[in-house]
Amino acid sequence: MKRSTLILLKTLTWLVCLWPVGQLVYGALTNNLGADPTHTITFATGLATLRLLTISLAITPLRRLSPRLSWLIKFRRLLGLFAFFYATLHLLTWVALYNGFDLTSMTADFLKRRYITAGITAWLLLLPLALTSTNWAIRKMGGKNWNRLHKLVYAAAVCGIIHYWWQVKSGVITPLGMTLVLAILFAARPLLAWRQKKKTQAAVAV
Repeated sequence: MKRSTLILLKTLTWLVCLWPVGQLVYGALTNNLGADPTHTITFATGLATLRLLTISLAITPLRRLSPRLSWLIKFRRLLGLFAFFYATLHLLTWVALYNGFDLTSMTADFLKRRYITAGITAWLLLLPLALTSTNWAIRKMGGKNWNRLHKLVYAAAVCGIIHYWWQVKSGVITPLGMTLVLAILFAARPLLAWRQKKKTQAAVAV
């Protein structure tokens, strides 16, 4: 891929990733965040987190399906960091807007509401991944250790989708679509790995 094309695609990726927070800022400035602005911010940042996390998880299966899509790897780190960015904003709405930085209130909320527990667990799992997203961290840790650590993203995605399900009212199936996509992505990894192994064995046999 040409450098100019890569720069253009990355610029577009930045713009798309910043769109949700841009909408929230515009809505806040124009007093257009609905009847419950805190809920609007919470839902928008949470949804952006799950969407970006899901897209970043789709990159490896897509690359394995077609070598022509290998260039997608250049966007995985960016998408993952934006997912963490929105997860942090999502967490901060709970810390600041719902609890007013009150540690006692937050502790009680954490122990009382299981969806809060799942959400914070998801953020804690993403934290070391964001902190080790640099090339320097990869060199220091070594490729194998780095890859092993970054498999935590799957646990974070599971905790995130559980957080979503536990938060909605009984009978609401809004999280179902995202759940199915993640399930397909999780199932695709071992299947594609097995397919690649078979191809390699066939090539060696020839």
